[in-house]
Amino acid sequence: MRGLVGENLTDSVAHDYGCAFGTFLKKSCAAKAEKLLVCIGRDSRSSGPMLKSAVAAGLCDTGLGVIDLAIATTPSVGVMVQQLDCSGGVVITASHNPIQYNGIKLLLANSIAPSPEEAKRIRQLFLDRKFSLADSHNRGKLTSNEQADEVHISKVLSIVDKGMIAAKRFRVVLDSVNGAGGQVTKKLLAELGCEVVAINDEPTGLFAHTPEPTAENLTGLCEAVKNEKAQIGFGQDPDADRLAIVDENGTYIGEEYTLALAAKYIFSKKSGNAATNLSTSRMIDDIAAKAGGRVFRTPVGEANVAAAMLEHNCIIGGEGNGGVIDLRVSPIRDSLVGIALILQLMAETGKTVGRLSREIGGYYMTKDKFTADKLQAQRILDAAKRCFTDAKLDTTDGCRFDFDNGWLHLRVSNTEPVMRVIVEAKNQSIAQKYIDAVLSIRRQILG
Repeated sequence: MRGLVGENLTDSVAHDYGCAFGTFLKKSCAAKAEKLLVCIGRDSRSSGPMLKSAVAAGLCDTGLGVIDLAIATTPSVGVMVQQLDCSGGVVITASHNPIQYNGIKLLLANSIAPSPEEAKRIRQLFLDRKFSLADSHNRGKLTSNEQADEVHISKVLSIVDKGMIAAKRFRVVLDSVNGAGGQVTKKLLAELGCEVVAINDEPTGLFAHTPEPTAENLTGLCEAVKNEKAQIGFGQDPDADRLAIVDENGTYIGEEYTLALAAKYIFSKKSGNAATNLSTSRMIDDIAAKAGGRVFRTPVGEANVAAAMLEHNCIIGGEGNGGVIDLRVSPIRDSLVGIALILQLMAETGKTVGRLSREIGGYYMTKDKFTADKLQAQRILDAAKRCFTDAKLDTTDGCRFDFDNGWLHLRVSNTEPVMRVIVEAKNQSIAQKYIDAVLSIRRQILG
């Protein structure tokens, strides 16, 4: 659930959503004898305490115990769900959305978001207000736990060679956009022996720039890397599940390279499979293929990727928006995992992140979005099917058209009332042909 605070996302809405989730968990875990627990954390937005209290109250009203993790990243909450043997978790965050938004993200006992079918059931409980409320004697209790950072860092450190990284004394600039990631990530980098220059690291919730970690929003990080003569720059979003990279020259490498570089390290150590969504670069396919592995593609969404990773026993996965998933830590996109794996790759190879990204190769990719209602979106998809008849078509999430020299993905956003178009090709001129074709379709239908 995401919304505008004070307009369609209020404390009463949050309370009822907590009741709906609590009711769902009670039905799902009816065979569990002991009292059900849910841990809850939030990013740094000023609306977070109000919404967190409201959701916690709703959960307690259904008889569930609530463990307050205070300000915590989304992956930290995911780690603690399993660490504390909880039946679920809640993160109060709107991820990369602007400050006027907030949201309520739900996690199940496996730290994965509910499936579409489960989400539909929770939503219906919320809409119908069919809550299973406890009597006064059996109301849930609220407790607190301050170990989220420590536990999360410990799990991340277990998948890398701390001593090898520390010996390099990497100079790192970190931009946490005044979100939830600053404190825990500085602790991790200190454990890894890095010299850290932190900007926008206080969890004030007053975002220093537009919070999505894209090139246009991280110009300050690029400048800081150059000025500080750092070897790498890391940019996080407010709940720290996404990671963008700036190279040693202060050049924005981008989010697509985050998963590719992490996969490059993992596949250098062992063979296996990977999973990612339909909108992610082919770079990971190239990396996996060289190691004799396979990439499983899913609809966009962390839960879809995590489910595929579990089903196919994948050694790495994630999404091209800078989200890296390593099941040894948690089935959640995790910027701390991305940071640790990339620093490990740099330490082992002795190469700069700029050189490593150039060695991967890469493609020309462009991403765009435009407003379209459901009817217009369907007409655009139908027209695209008629236009690209020579492509291999995947319709599991909108339409992805695969060509020998590139691919095109058209889909309706899960988080905004827009349609997204992603094009990737061997070079810009090839990509432009597909971009122009989509633009022509848009003009025909949208005017």
